[in-house]
Amino acid sequence: MKVLEEVKRGRQLELKLVPESVEDLWHLKYILEKGDIVFSLTKRVSESSDKLRSDKEKVTVRIGIEVEKVEFQKFSNRLRITGRIVAGVEDSGYHTISITPGKELTIIKSWKKEQLERLRYAVEASEKPEVVIVTIEEGEAVIGVLRQWGVDEVAEIRKGYAKDLQSLRGEFFSEVYSALKNLNFEYLVIAGPGFTKEDFAEFLKEKDKEIGEKIVLCDTSSIGVRGFVEVLKRGVIDRIAGEIRLSKEAELLEKLMEEISKDGLAVYGLEEVKKAKDYGAIDTLLIADEFLIEEREKWDVDEFLREVESMGGKIVVFSSEFEPGKRLMALGGVAALLRFKVD
Repeated sequence: MKVLEEVKRGRQLELKLVPESVEDLWHLKYILEKGDIVFSLTKRVSESSDKLRSDKEKVTVRIGIEVEKVEFQKFSNRLRITGRIVAGVEDSGYHTISITPGKELTIIKSWKKEQLERLRYAVEASEKPEVVIVTIEEGEAVIGVLRQWGVDEVAEIRKGYAKDLQSLRGEFFSEVYSALKNLNFEYLVIAGPGFTKEDFAEFLKEKDKEIGEKIVLCDTSSIGVRGFVEVLKRGVIDRIAGEIRLSKEAELLEKLMEEISKDGLAVYGLEEVKKAKDYGAIDTLLIADEFLIEEREKWDVDEFLREVESMGGKIVVFSSEFEPGKRLMALGGVAALLRFKVD
């Protein structure tokens, strides 16, 4: 994410941004909310003075809309922002602006603390290297690309063979290698149980020296989604690319589940968390971004967050796109690690 311009307008802040990737579009989904003003270039039908013409010419105009709905379309790499037109064209009505990577937009709003924090993270994350994770065992491999919202599974390769059939094993490794060649990355984490990962790493080093130099090995007990989570929990990503929030989320969620299992220093669900806040017991508040958006429509959740911080509590906003965030949503969307137990 690039920030091109910043203008203070009373209590509001106007930011001119350029999202550089699909991850940046995902961040914008959680930054934008109902009532914000967004300006960008878009296509509008030009009304012809010739009423007999049936064709409608589309022209490029810059309009402003008051946001009513935001839809992130991950698979088409676009963010659709729908709202009432407030500036830029003579006619009123509603319009949907489509934002794709590289397309400039201006946002005018009263920014909340965690929204500015998310924007700062997006700017910093754009400087971090691309990481691909291959979780592999005999005859099966699952490939994921590390995104800012989590690990995005991009390929699954299966091939049945007996371990002593080296030619078929070589074919399996070749298929995984072919899938990797279609991806751009700076680091390749190869993870899984047993020795298949080591054998595959040696295969790659012989086959492609450039990829071979990017390999980092990691032991996991599973492949696929669980394998991805294990890689994050083991801190491999931290060692590769510095502090990445996904590792922190996985670690915090694991600690939360451990405390819940032994009826220890943890609570979950909105009512229990509110009670813990009233006692000043919250050490770390865990809240899912999807839950945050939903609750803003119902009550002043931001004042609640400010009260938690004023009492010395830390706040971690989880990505609902990835496994730790999904598990947190299953617990009600909010939970807390405590300084002391609340009866």
